[in-house]
Amino acid sequence: MNPAGALAQTFSPRVGSRLPIPTRSESCKVIALLELAESSRIEERALCEQARGGSRHALGVLLERHGPRLYRSVLLPRLGSVDAAEEALSVTYTKVIERFSQFEWQDVGVYPWLRMVALRVAIDMLRLRKREVLFEPSDLERQMNHSGQSGATPEELEEHDLAAAKQRVAALLDRVHPRYASAIRLRVLECRSRDEAAEQLGVTVATFDVVLHRALSALRKVLSQTVEGA
Repeated sequence: MNPAGALAQTFSPRVGSRLPIPTRSESCKVIALLELAESSRIEERALCEQARGGSRHALGVLLERHGPRLYRSVLLPRLGSVDAAEEALSVTYTKVIERFSQFEWQDVGVYPWLRMVALRVAIDMLRLRKREVLFEPSDLERQMNHSGQSGATPEELEEHDLAAAKQRVAALLDRVHPRYASAIRLRVLECRSRDEAAEQLGVTVATFDVVLHRALSALRKVLSQTVEGA
């Protein structure tokens, strides 16, 4: 939970009750969260200023900090394969290095700007691909226009991106075999462990891995048919 959420949870009154008085311990926790968030913003702003001044080390720290989130919630869900997502992340890093002088600090930090760069890279890659795309370029453009004005935090943007990808997958599951749909739902949408997912299907982990592989292949086939029929 972000500091603002912790603050709201601690001090928001329940319906029909008097405004609760926070304990000293609760107040200290909220203050500590706020101080930590402020310290993190100050540190990130300093890194951004150094990076704009030409510090490759500072820029490297920023990319190392936010790169995993860009990969797992922006690129991989939209491009649909590890190879494509890794290539897109490399291209994103290159463009960030080339264009960081254009970045202007906002209170939400550098992640929303990095995310926009990554989305543009994903759009370019999707336009070059004719098959097996989970998102259309127009889908991503609408997301860019919406989120570019939202002022959302990195955590909120990550939650939004992952939810959008899961919603897109869920919309296609009724077009694959029910067993395959169950495997994808357990592992991808519900984020169950391999052991848990295998137990739910009543198979060994090794067998579940095979089922999931075939399920994802079937989903990719559906995606390619969707593109061809568009």
